[in-house]
Amino acid sequence: MTDAIGRTAMPSPYVRRRRLAAEIRKLRESRGLTTDALAQLMYYSRAKISRLENAQGRPDLAEIVSMLNILEITGSEYDRLHKLAHEAAQKGWWDKYGVSMGPRQKLYADLEYSANSIRDYNQTLMPAVLQAPGFIAALVQLDECQGKLDYVPERMTEARMRRQRELLRSDGPSYETVLDECVIHRLAVPPQAMIAQLHHMIRVVSEEERITVRVLLHDAGIPGGFLPMSSFCLYTFAEAGDPPMAVLETVTTDVVLTQRREVERYATMYDRLRQAALSREDSLSFLERVANQLTNESGSGT
Repeated sequence: MTDAIGRTAMPSPYVRRRRLAAEIRKLRESRGLTTDALAQLMYYSRAKISRLENAQGRPDLAEIVSMLNILEITGSEYDRLHKLAHEAAQKGWWDKYGVSMGPRQKLYADLEYSANSIRDYNQTLMPAVLQAPGFIAALVQLDECQGKLDYVPERMTEARMRRQRELLRSDGPSYETVLDECVIHRLAVPPQAMIAQLHHMIRVVSEEERITVRVLLHDAGIPGGFLPMSSFCLYTFAEAGDPPMAVLETVTTDVVLTQRREVERYATMYDRLRQAALSREDSLSFLERVANQLTNESGSGT
């Protein structure tokens, strides 16, 4: 199967790993096996089976085939699980960047690649897939203030810009972000970097109808419940077997949710944020006014 630009279409390996993990657990339990018992049959450690059942790392296709054979899986079920394991083991464009991209950005690139829709709430940072190169450079400087970098800035920037190109490809997902106004005022980047970032977002959104930015003003009330405790992102996928996901950001890691009730809670919260935010058109006007104000202020100070 190929997409509109002739590239071989590939589902998200991470999403497939989650599905494969659930299938392995279901198979084990249907055979009345404990994790230890399956590990003994496979001559694996218990930890290895646990990692497979928790989607930790890329699976080894040969090992999955061996497991299916030991559990006497045949026919159409074997074909289905073999295909799922093969897709879970695939590498994406993001893997070539190694540590320069980091596990968190790789996760997002993976999910974005085959997403049908992406909705996120940005409480502390500009949306990564809409960042301008000069703004990314300013963020690297902020990161250096917190300690030694564990990535190559140029490669990280290249990877982030690739994410943006993938988002904007002809068959890319719909994308909407609710951007908290405080990000514009509180993020300590040089005025010129913020001005360039605002103009960049305005241009991208203006040129692409399926990309939307909604600004949540600092004094906007958000009725209907508590305020969000962190930034988060919601993903849906075209294939029915791939469940919607919510990814929550923390300082050190990301929390991935796939349980329906948990994802629905964040979807409901997103709807509340969206309703409280400015419209697409008013948001673009607001960003333009802020960019002009920053331009005037920075110009008057020279």
